[in-house]
Amino acid sequence: MDTRSLRLFLNLAETLHFGRSSEACHVSPSTLSRAIKQLEESLGVELFLRDNRSVQLTQEGVRFAQYARETLQQWEQIRNSLLEGASELRGEISVYCSVTASYSFLYSLLSRFRQLYPQVEIKLHTGDPEHAVARVQNGREEISIAARPAQLPSGIAFRPLDRTPLLFIAPVEQAFNQHDWRHQPMILPESGISRERINQWFASQQIQPDIYAQVTGNEAIVSMVSLGFGIGVVPQIVLDNSPLADRVEVLAVEPALEPYEIGLFAQERKLRSPIIHAFWSLLDPEHEPT
Repeated sequence: MDTRSLRLFLNLAETLHFGRSSEACHVSPSTLSRAIKQLEESLGVELFLRDNRSVQLTQEGVRFAQYARETLQQWEQIRNSLLEGASELRGEISVYCSVTASYSFLYSLLSRFRQLYPQVEIKLHTGDPEHAVARVQNGREEISIAARPAQLPSGIAFRPLDRTPLLFIAPVEQAFNQHDWRHQPMILPESGISRERINQWFASQQIQPDIYAQVTGNEAIVSMVSLGFGIGVVPQIVLDNSPLADRVEVLAVEPALEPYEIGLFAQERKLRSPIIHAFWSLLDPEHEPT
């Protein structure tokens, strides 16, 4: 079965950039363009709107992307079920996490996975952890690593990896008065689980914070705090991996914020796939390093 055109299409749907997609797929831009055009001619609709400056998915393209992901997933599932017991696993798996998570958890997981299943291609995407669960939900990734939300979406499985505290941080040697939050400029995440817990914390303390900036990405919060712009809140795992850790200090704020529980996410129905199940099973005791 030739799945090449579907894989080319999905890569372009992800990057929305012909140059980056052709490089990632190891084909020329003209080959990529020709493959997309052939798909559009076969389907009788445009999958992308493109001009000299941008590429966007059409509504038909969005629907076809869902079909393409499910088709490739089903193909890999049946292919590996047929090969199971006859030879080692082959195929690919896509994994999504933040840069920090890739340092802290993914390196060990991927090392073990590669040793056990050397014929499986791993496609790693990094980005904002806030999008991790949604990317699994919509089928863009098979596995993601992120903090567990208060309520798991229907059909999503979770396996815990670790817990990490949420910390208030300030520039080194900056005077801090916990009883005078009105004059403490805050640098907070725009949204996500940590922002929800921060909002709940301030509400429980009947404090109206002075928000200096709302930013995307915990690493950016550490940077702004280190420059003296205000007080921030980040997971300890981010601070432990930051090159700026020595330029900030952790504040002893009571009560402490509720910690993160970090782990793997996958669609429950996709755990039947031999490759996804193999990755998921890395957390089983028999796969722990000796």
